[in-house]
Amino acid sequence: MEIQSKPARRLEKSLSLLGLSLGYFMVLLDMTVVSVALPAIQADLGGGISGLQWVVNAYTIVFAGFLLSMGAFADKLGAKRVYMGGLALFLAASGLSAAVSTLGALIAIRAVLGIGGAALMPASLTLIAHAYPGPGERARALGIWAAVTGAAMAAGPVAGGLLADTFGWRSIFLINVPLAGISLLLTFLSVKETDPKPRPSLDLPGQITAIAAIAAFSFGLMEGETYGWGSAIIMAAFTLALFNGVLFLMVEAKSKAPLFPLRLLRIPTVSAGLLAGMAVNIGLSGILFIVPLFFQQARGLSAHAAGIALLPMMIPLAFNPILTGRMVGRMGARIPMTAGFSLAAAGSLLQMLTDGNTSYTLTLIGLLLIGFGVSFTIPALMAAVLSSVPKEHTGAVSGALNSCRQLGATIGVAILGSFLGAGPSLIAGMHTSLLAAAVIMIGGSVLSFLYIGRKQ
Repeated sequence: MEIQSKPARRLEKSLSLLGLSLGYFMVLLDMTVVSVALPAIQADLGGGISGLQWVVNAYTIVFAGFLLSMGAFADKLGAKRVYMGGLALFLAASGLSAAVSTLGALIAIRAVLGIGGAALMPASLTLIAHAYPGPGERARALGIWAAVTGAAMAAGPVAGGLLADTFGWRSIFLINVPLAGISLLLTFLSVKETDPKPRPSLDLPGQITAIAAIAAFSFGLMEGETYGWGSAIIMAAFTLALFNGVLFLMVEAKSKAPLFPLRLLRIPTVSAGLLAGMAVNIGLSGILFIVPLFFQQARGLSAHAAGIALLPMMIPLAFNPILTGRMVGRMGARIPMTAGFSLAAAGSLLQMLTDGNTSYTLTLIGLLLIGFGVSFTIPALMAAVLSSVPKEHTGAVSGALNSCRQLGATIGVAILGSFLGAGPSLIAGMHTSLLAAAVIMIGGSVLSFLYIGRKQ
């Protein structure tokens, strides 16, 4: 049996980490790059505002709905198989997205993209957890993973505008094809398969009820403004979400092979981590929705200029997670998470002091605080939750964590966006929304300090 040298092992691990990071890079890039191309899509394929919303929502709803299931599939079938299957599906659906001729077809293929994206996230985290078993090296690897994916968030708005203006909106989907191909090759060559976890069967009732609850809840939040929050269809959506949520808990409590073992919620870091993941994404996604509107409607910037003005918040997401990974390896996750939430809250409160005539310097400082805060929080959160459970449950818990984060993103846009629209003016609505974001971030800070890293 051939024994690899240390440099060869390091190279293999580096290539595997690059391959795994590229997958989630595409997932986040797809979320951020599409928004700036929506006017071009409408000009070519037609449709109103509702149709354009579904171009975005078809991806996010399916993505959130399948995350928990894909985490269980990664544990059951092997994370490498699930990850490569997600990559292949993402590659094919991206190519098809660039070839459609109707808005309905684009929406349908965006839903398929959501399935592929849902497979990539929990499987990649499971593979990283297995490749880097030590808490310190795992935290550093997750820091690099988060930095690569943070670069997607930073690059998305700017790259999307440039691609759509230069090559047309179809190019924003075609960019995924070579990235998926490179990730497939690197994963095939350098990533080791995890041992499939023996399970009596896949928890189909749990999967159906979880997906139904998430999809119905997401629909209610996303369409509340369209149909009216008190309308019959929105009330029915929330009722369906509650019914399926309760049914999911009942199914999981009795299942011999639960999709998400409820006993994991007895671990304080897991239960607090799921809430913290939702909190950080409520704030981040809500702010990402509000601030660009402020730049364009209150300060009169173009879409491309607004994307550039937003960079102070996005750039820390691309490099600071590496530092965070090292910090977590040395001191654990509690302090970086607590500090990160606090910085993001301070940035939100500082941004409340701005209006259409305020110097950009104040906005710059606020955005930097938010960016550094989020980039301290997310990698530390990932490391804390994944390290708190046995290896055989990393797929399920990473799927649950990221499903909570995606729900948080939906809640952030829906709720903070409604505060924005309910104000007597855009500035007043923005101030109310930012105050709500700050309160949520402060709650995340308290939650992190009290429960992250605690034993049962």
